[in-house]
Amino acid sequence: MQETKTAFVAIVGRPNVGKSSLLNALIGEKVAIVSNKPQTTRTRITGVLTRENTQFVFIDTPGLHKPRTKLSEYMVKQVNESVADVDVAVLVVEPAGEIQKAEQELIASFQAQRIPAILAINKIDTLDLREKLMPRILAFSQAYPFEAVVPISALKGDGVDAVLDELEKFAAPSPFFFDEDTLTDQPERVIVAEIVREKLLKNMYDEIPHGVAVTVERMHEREEQQLIDIEVQIYCEKESHKGMIIGKGGGMLKRVASQAREDIEHFLRCKVNLKCWVKVREDWRNRENVIRSFGFN
Repeated sequence: MQETKTAFVAIVGRPNVGKSSLLNALIGEKVAIVSNKPQTTRTRITGVLTRENTQFVFIDTPGLHKPRTKLSEYMVKQVNESVADVDVAVLVVEPAGEIQKAEQELIASFQAQRIPAILAINKIDTLDLREKLMPRILAFSQAYPFEAVVPISALKGDGVDAVLDELEKFAAPSPFFFDEDTLTDQPERVIVAEIVREKLLKNMYDEIPHGVAVTVERMHEREEQQLIDIEVQIYCEKESHKGMIIGKGGGMLKRVASQAREDIEHFLRCKVNLKCWVKVREDWRNRENVIRSFGFN
C-alpha cells in the first residue's frame, strides 16, 4: 500500500490579491467567495485536495489590514493564527508595485516562526510582458529566501499545477485527515451563506461594502421532490441600507437570490427553493455579542 502524505498550507496576502481565487483554482471547486472588493474573506476557510497519495489542507485567510472595527480585529487575528502550525505558506502578491507594510509583516512572521514559503505572483494575465515581473521577483527574493517563485493567474488557472508541485515537496508522511472526496471543512450552511454574501457584494458595488452579514436560518430537504428549502437572513447596519438591498419593487433582492440560487444548486447538486429576508442590526461589526452570534467565534 502506498504511503500517504499531508501538507498543511496557509494562503496569505494583502486584501484583494486573489487568495480565494487561488484556493478555488487549487481545489477545482468554489469553496471561498470571490469579489473585487478587499477583505471579502472574513474567516479561515479550509479547502482540501487529495491528489494521488498526497492530501493538501489549504487555509484561506482574510487579507491582512489595519483593523477598524471589532470584526476586522477578529479577521486580523485569523491571519496570525493561520500562519502558525502549518508546513508551508503561500504568499500571494500582485505583479507590480512596492512591497507593502502588510506583506513585510507577513514575511516577518515567516522569519519568526521559521516557516518555509512560496511566492505566488498572481494576475500575470494583466501584464503585456512577463519581463515586467523581474523587479518584483528581485524585491521579494531580497526580502525573504522563498522556496520558489511561481507566476500565476488564479482566474485563468495558469501556474496552479506548478504551485501544487512545489507544495508537494513539503508534505510529510501522515494518514489523511479528511476523506479523499472532501473539498472543505465548512458546513453547507456556511458555504450557502457566503454565496449569498458574494452576490450582495457583486451587485451592491460600493453602496453596501462590508456592512452585511448572512445567516442560514433553515435548510430542509424534501426528499420526495429532491429539493432543498433554504431560508436566509441578511443583516445590514442601517435602515437606508435595507432599502437598497431590497431595491425598487424588490428587484435587487430578487436578482441577488436568483444568482445565489444558481451557485447553491451547483454546490449542493440539487434544486433549491431559496427565500431571503433583510433585517437591520445597527453597528453590528462593533458589537462582540452580535459578531459571535453570526458565527465569528
